[in-house]
Amino acid sequence: MDKLDQIYEQFKVHSQDLADKVRDLIHEGNVRRIIIKDERGHTFMEIPLTVAAVGVILAPILAAVGAIATVVSKFDVVVERTPPAAPPDGGTGQKRE
Repeated sequence: MDKLDQIYEQFKVHSQDLADKVRDLIHEGNVRRIIIKDERGHTFMEIPLTVAAVGVILAPILAAVGAIATVVSKFDVVVERTPPAAPPDGGTGQKRE
């Protein structure tokens, strides 16, 4: 799957809400990567996510996110998502014959 197949979203988040936002995104399940940037676009942290690793790495990730939240007051959170799988009928809702 190449980068053109991914869906990207961007959120503006205040530092006090950053850890909660990251936690919520991790629990959504279809997030492949979270990128945390400051207002000027400098990347502070890039978090690649796989289903198997999420439970193991959640606490250290949130601790690191909390630490960087003390440095800057506003962040941009960029989320890379896996697109939903196309239905076998091509999205028409009709059976193929």
